[in-house]
Amino acid sequence: MYGDSGFDSGSPAPVRVGDELEVTIEAVGAKGDGIAKKEGFVLFVPGVQKGDNVKIKITRVLRKVGFAEVVGTSEGSQSSETPAETAEEPASDGGESKEETTPPPDSEDFGEEKQ
Repeated sequence: MYGDSGFDSGSPAPVRVGDELEVTIEAVGAKGDGIAKKEGFVLFVPGVQKGDNVKIKITRVLRKVGFAEVVGTSEGSQSSETPAETAEEPASDGGESKEETTPPPDSEDFGEEKQ
């Protein structure tokens, strides 16, 4: 009935805010966030690419999904890519910058009430 995701959304989430775990990014979502899973529970992780092995810290947990941030690379990870959000550009000298920004990944409504 729940497919083969392995997570029953009626059960408590298998992670809590503050948990740190090592994951492999399985895919990249439509908004560019990496998608990892813990016991079938979907975790969104910004600034990563598919196939990255990273250590994450859970920052927010909803009924059906969670959000995390990268706190390091997994043991044995060979990734030399720098996440886009940590790349720094020189400060502008007041010139015209038309760089667009995207909203934070947890700004979407996943059917949860705001706390």
